[in-house]
Amino acid sequence: MSEKLVITIGRQYGSGGREVGHKLAELLGCKCYDQDLIVMAAKRSGISEEALALADEQASSSLLYTLAMGASMIYTSTTPMAVPINDALFIAQSEIIRELSETETCVIVGRCADYILNEHKKKVNVFVQGDKPDRIKRIMERAGVSESEAKERMTKKDKKRSSYYNYYTGGKWGKPGNYNLVVSTSQIGIEGAAKIIYEYAKTLGYVD
Repeated sequence: MSEKLVITIGRQYGSGGREVGHKLAELLGCKCYDQDLIVMAAKRSGISEEALALADEQASSSLLYTLAMGASMIYTSTTPMAVPINDALFIAQSEIIRELSETETCVIVGRCADYILNEHKKKVNVFVQGDKPDRIKRIMERAGVSESEAKERMTKKDKKRSSYYNYYTGGKWGKPGNYNLVVSTSQIGIEGAAKIIYEYAKTLGYVD
């Protein structure tokens, strides 16, 4: 069985990376996995979707927080262990992402998928970014918040994503060398970014 194409997308908050992922999936005729992974991880781990959503794309909690919230028990395909909920989610999502990469062509947004699928040969790792004014404007429009609130959200969310990626991979979030492509939606928009990624994968012979 031939290896399936997987495109992973890391993104700055407000860059439209999630939208790029869904638009790219439309072009490829495949599924884009994003929030779906929380639902799938909840079913696998037995932990509620609400609890996992709070821990999504956040580095493992501090010891005091873990003691206050309690450790969550998760049974992986390898070893049962009691771990903080952030780690439980990462383990479950990692297993799901690897399984998806073996069974279907897909686009995966965030969740350190580029790192998790490091050994997967038929993949394209992409980082989506944008100029700060454009990102702030998109956040304001999407969330219906003021400019100052949008700036604050952007800074906090990027910090969380960076901490999450750096913690679980030992790498550096957003570092160009981690990706095959770095695209800016400020210059080419959502559809333009999706088309560039699609054409790149096609040039590599990954798309018919």
